Amino acid sequence: MRLSIDHRTTYRFTEPQARVVQLLRMTPRNTHDQIVADWHIALDCDARITEGQDGFGNATTMLYIDGPVERIDLSVTGEVVTSHSDGVLHGTLEPMPAKLFLRDTPLTQAGAAITAFAREQVADERDTIAALHRLNRAIGERQTLSRGRPEPGLSAEDAFARSSATPRDLAHVFIAAARARGIPARYVSGYCDIADDRRSAPHGWADAWVEGLGWVGFDPTLRLSPEEHHVRVAVGLDAVGAAPVAGTRMGEGDECLDVAVTVNREE
Repeated sequence: MRLSIDHRTTYRFTEPQARVVQLLRMTPRNTHDQIVADWHIALDCDARITEGQDGFGNATTMLYIDGPVERIDLSVTGEVVTSHSDGVLHGTLEPMPAKLFLRDTPLTQAGAAITAFAREQVADERDTIAALHRLNRAIGERQTLSRGRPEPGLSAEDAFARSSATPRDLAHVFIAAARARGIPARYVSGYCDIADDRRSAPHGWADAWVEGLGWVGFDPTLRLSPEEHHVRVAVGLDAVGAAPVAGTRMGEGDECLDVAVTVNREE
């Protein structure tokens, strides 16, 4: 399947900024299951740009913009060809051992509610992959989907207590539940072709480590493993570690951020 992606981000500052530095994790890598046919990052201002890689193997782009800066328009466009893999990853760059992804973060730490839920869902299932699929479906069925922008700093346990959750929150709940059962799990940021969906954020799902298979994707939003409808971009211990954009600025005033993401299937 060929997916075209248009991801536009606009920053507005109430006061001119002396300097802005941005770290982008917005470039997908080639794997056995996805080929990047075309990819462009464009800015509406002069910037020094350097390409690199972070500790998790994610492709990174550093932007250094000298002021005065009142507004930044960032556009990411491209096409990726994907294939069916039953959710199993092949040919990904993995510099970190799987056991690292047992480490909790404030956003993915399982409290009493998630721990009990995970135990209830998988207690009688000895097959790890079957248990994870059951957990994935149960999380997706438990809450209605919120298509709004994720709330910064919302933990998995707090999200679990609500009646609706964003894809990011559902992925955090899955990660917390998997780690509570001793299974390494990590956050994945990327894009997904969901019919009639226009969203204000990239898509998010999870990977879990299964002995004998390796990393396997689970998308509680769709209650399925990610397939050719998904384009993976970055991984991390949680959504912050895989965030498309992070950075700093030098200047007074407030910042307003607008994001629009469109994913289309090309015939």
